[in-house]
Amino acid sequence: MNNSENLIPIFPKGEKASADYFVGNVWIKNLIPADETFHMVIGNVVFEPGARNNWHTHPGGQILIATDGTGYYQQRGSPVQIVRKGDVIIISPGIEHWHGASPNSKFTHIAVNPNVQNGIVDWLQKVTDEEYNNI
Repeated sequence: MNNSENLIPIFPKGEKASADYFVGNVWIKNLIPADETFHMVIGNVVFEPGARNNWHTHPGGQILIATDGTGYYQQRGSPVQIVRKGDVIIISPGIEHWHGASPNSKFTHIAVNPNVQNGIVDWLQKVTDEEYNNI
């Protein structure tokens, strides 16, 4: 395999995410929309270096599968964790958290949101620079 093939993303970037819920440049590609059979939404999320989402919860929980780069993940009241390609994070329903790219690396993850009949996401306040840099 040619090394340049490793630089081709698996999925296209998708649509630019709303600045209401994200700091920095983030793109979301909806891979599987909510339906009444599987009750889940699956998306590919691409964060530019330093980009992150707001604090938020998922009423049905969330699973993050890191596919590229280096990112951060934090649950309210816990230290920031470094997330790397191949890491899987399981987030229980209702847990306040945020995730995004580290300052010097893009970060891509697949977000699996199950049980969407309970709701998909409840957005909270922005992650401050102090919170983001507290690693």
